[in-house]
Amino acid sequence: MSKKRQKRKKIKEKLFNKRRLIILNEDTFEETFSLKLTLMNVFVVASLGAIIITFVTTFIIAFTPLREFIPGYSSSKLKRDAMELALKSDSLSKALKRNEAYIKSIQKVLTGELEYAKFNKDSILEAADEINTPVDLSPSEQELELREQVAKEEKNTLSKKSKKE
Repeated sequence: MSKKRQKRKKIKEKLFNKRRLIILNEDTFEETFSLKLTLMNVFVVASLGAIIITFVTTFIIAFTPLREFIPGYSSSKLKRDAMELALKSDSLSKALKRNEAYIKSIQKVLTGELEYAKFNKDSILEAADEINTPVDLSPSEQELELREQVAKEEKNTLSKKSKKE
């Protein structure tokens, strides 16, 4: 135990032993600057400096347009343009569906499948908006077989792990 205490004392003395940093003019040996330091002070100042530099760098990257130069970040203008284009394409696709329904109805009238008296543009446009294709979400036989196979493999791997432990 005394050896551990002696080592700790030596380390403590080295950390807190005062040293002097002197900067001299080489030609005249005149003292330009003098500073009393300990190793602990140097370590604390270096650590704080590293932390401050990290925070400043993070702040600059996070809150300035500089982040656009980092791969993976896109500019706010690009995001805004993409959103506008997505909205325009959505509205154009809806308008296209309406026009297609209208043209199909006109074709029916022209071919004689529908009488002119029954033809109403507003009802056709409403019908085009209401057309929603139902999607069958029930699993197929192949999917059910795959699910069973995966479940069996998971049971096998779990039983192997429990045997190893």
